[in-house]
Parts: sequence; structure tokens; C-alpha cells
Amino acid sequence: MTQHRGHEEPREESEPRQLSDAFDPTQVSGPAATGFPFASGVDPEALRRRALDALLAARDRTTLLTDSVDDGELTAQHSPLMSPLVWDLAHIGNQEEQWLLRAVGGREALRPEIDGLYNAFEHSRASRPSLPLLAPAEARTYASDVRGRALELLEGTPLHEGGGPLERAGFAFGMIAQHEQQHDETMLITHQLRAGPAALTAPAPPAPPEPVGAGTVPSEVFVPGGPFTMGTSAEPWALDNERPAHRRDVAAFHLDASPVTCGAYLRFIEDDGYGDERWWAPDGWAMVREHGLSAPLFWRREAGQWLRRRFGVTEPVPHDEPVLHVSWYEADAYARWAGRRLPTEAEWEKAARHDPVSGRSRRYPWGDEDPTPERANLGQRHLRPARSGAYPQGRSPAGAGQLIGDVWEWTSSDFLPYPGFVAFPYREYSEVFFGPGHKVLRGGSFAVDQVACRGTFRNWDLPVRRQIFAGFRTARDA
Repeated sequence: MTQHRGHEEPREESEPRQLSDAFDPTQVSGPAATGFPFASGVDPEALRRRALDALLAARDRTTLLTDSVDDGELTAQHSPLMSPLVWDLAHIGNQEEQWLLRAVGGREALRPEIDGLYNAFEHSRASRPSLPLLAPAEARTYASDVRGRALELLEGTPLHEGGGPLERAGFAFGMIAQHEQQHDETMLITHQLRAGPAALTAPAPPAPPEPVGAGTVPSEVFVPGGPFTMGTSAEPWALDNERPAHRRDVAAFHLDASPVTCGAYLRFIEDDGYGDERWWAPDGWAMVREHGLSAPLFWRREAGQWLRRRFGVTEPVPHDEPVLHVSWYEADAYARWAGRRLPTEAEWEKAARHDPVSGRSRRYPWGDEDPTPERANLGQRHLRPARSGAYPQGRSPAGAGQLIGDVWEWTSSDFLPYPGFVAFPYREYSEVFFGPGHKVLRGGSFAVDQVACRGTFRNWDLPVRRQIFAGFRTARDA
């Protein structure tokens, strides 16, 4: 029997996030002076309603994730890779206080003495249980107090184009909604790592319209070569690393129509994929040998059957679901074994956004409309990826499906700035993570809310990471 546990994972070397947590509102860089592109012509009242809905949805999810376990579970550290849930809860409130109440509203600090406790750059996740953190009841009261004041502030803050850089188009409110939803994803990872019975339940995602293999879903799609517009200068709440929109030329290529499934990945395992050095990058092979890896995290083989643990429940590995909890090294090794490669970040975005008929880049694979339950698996509605071939209404013009939601998808690209990048609201937001140490992931997962998921959204992480909700798809040159 092969078994992998969270404490066998490589320990963190740094703590990249979709949103950097070392917030210092007194050091906001000035986009008006530096040319940071903001959307124009947006309806401020529509953005106000959107911000309200996003903030409320995020808090509903936070409440569910923290109320579903008792105080002992909230204060426990379920893995050295993750914070205690109670740290995330108070951290969410602290960032909201700093950016909305202090930076936007000019309010006096409510709890300045806790700023350092909840600064992720000051304290590693492994060290946080030893800090004098707010107790669960106090953390809930603090976050609730901040939220009430923030909603009052939202009601009275001008969001027009002539406002300050944080207020313009409601950027700060959208940033905080994204930040909270990203911590909701982090807390869901903690729920996956915790031992004991399930604390969360959710219905299964919708089944594909026809079984995989019925000819309705191609194994791969063709994406023609040529230029397209990558990134955005128009999305009002896009983060600095998504900006600005720029021309990128991509050669023609083929891309998997769906993420690689567990069944396909099992063939790699059964062909001694984890025992053959040929397929592995040197650092990946060292990781495999050091930690004795032989399957994705949370998988084990028992009585001739592959099983996985998912949120406290042990179940057979579903062959037609996208594979989850694989590192970049594992994704890269599989692609080499299959005679293919991981797509570049630009290839992924072109496949997801480019419309060859109009020549423009869409917000999402299906168009410019927001995600719906018929188009993508988002928002922790289902707590698992949908089966391959689901969500045909969400396919891209090239025919690729499940590009948004289900699983984060590793790309071959390092996390680097776009041409014309401007740091905002300050360098630590994205810039300090640029370089070859972090690989880009795209597309979101079932754990991500739509406010923090779009065709231009860039996530990044260390290539050793396995606890995140990441899978991949492969590509080949045309």
C-alpha cells in the first residue's frame, strides 16, 4: 500500500499568493502618475452593486468554512504548510481594515497592534500557531465590525473615473473581495489537509451531456498561429500582473480539449512514471526520490484499487475527472512521458480568449458574460472537479473545454511581468515574486470564486506545490 500524507510534502520556501499580504496602505504607488491602466466608461453604480455582492458572497463562504468546525479545529494547525483557520479569519478582517477603512476611508485604526501578527511576510505559516492570535470569538467579532464599517464606506465612496487610484472603478473593494475569496480557497485547502470526518458537503457537479469517448469531446483542439491581445487594460478589478493589454504572437499548436484525467494519469503511474528518471526535471526527480512519491497527493493503493481522500471521505479514484494535487514537476513529467509538453502561459490564454472570427480577446472562453453554473465549476459549489467533457456551454472558440474552473492548470511559463508592467498598489503585490522560482497557473479551480477568476487572471506557485487544487493539460507543436 502506498500512502502520501501532508507532512511528507516539501516544506514551504516562501509564501506566494494570488494577492500579496504585506499590505502597507501608506506606501500605495501612484497609478495616475505612472500610467497604470484603469478601465474607462464603466458605470460606477453597477460596480458598487457588484462590489457589494462580491463582498457578501465572500463573507458567506468564509463563515461556512469557519463555522463548520469547532474552536479547537479553528486554532489547530492541520499542516505546517497552512495557517490555522483562525489566522485566516482575522487576517481577512485586518486587510479589509487596512485597505478599506484606513486607506480609502481615512479612518483611525481599530486594532493597529495586530497588524504585525497578520502580516504574512513577517511570519511563516508554520510559525503562526505560536503567535498570540485572536481567539475564534474575538476574530469573528473583529471581522464583523470591520465589515459593517466597510459596507457603510462602500455606500458613500465615489467610484467615478476622476477619483483616487484605490477608489476609481471600486478597485480597492474588488481587491478586498478577491483577497477574501482567495483565503477561502486557502481555507478549503486546509479542510482537505485536516484529519477526521468530513466537515463540508456539496452536491456532485453536473455530468457531461454524453459519456467521454462518445465522440462529442475531441482529444485535442487546434489553435491557429498569429497575434492576439494578451492581458487587459479594461477589466476594472484586474490585478497589476494582468496588465497592460499587449500584442503577443503565438505559433500554431494543439492543446488537450480537457484537463488530463485521473485515468490518463494512472497510465503514467502504471508505466513506472515515478520510477523513470528520463521524464523528470532534475529538481523534480530529486523531490520524487527524497519524499518517495509514487502518485498524486492524497492517493493510495489498497487491495489492488487506487483510492483518494477528499475532504474526509475515502473514495475510488474517478478515472474521468481531471487529476488533482499534482506539482508542476509531476505535470511536466507526465507531458514528457506522453510525448507532449505543458502549454506556455501565452498559448493557454490564446486558447481561452482569442476569437479568430472577430480577432479580439474575450473576457472568458465563452464570451464577455460573467460565469454561470452552466458554464464553469466555480465557487466551491461542488467541492470537486466535474468529469471530462462537462460544461459544453463554456468551451472556447477553438473547442477547448473546462478552461475556467475545475482545476488550476500548470503552464510551462515562469511568473514574469508583462511589457509595460506597473506595480500597484505597491511592489510586494506581485513584483517581488517575478522570476524563475515560480510557475504560472491559469484558469481557476472549483475552489475559486468568479470574482477572482477570469481569462486574464494569473496565479503562481512553487513547482513543488501539491496541496493546491492544481491539474494540467498538455500541448504539442502544430
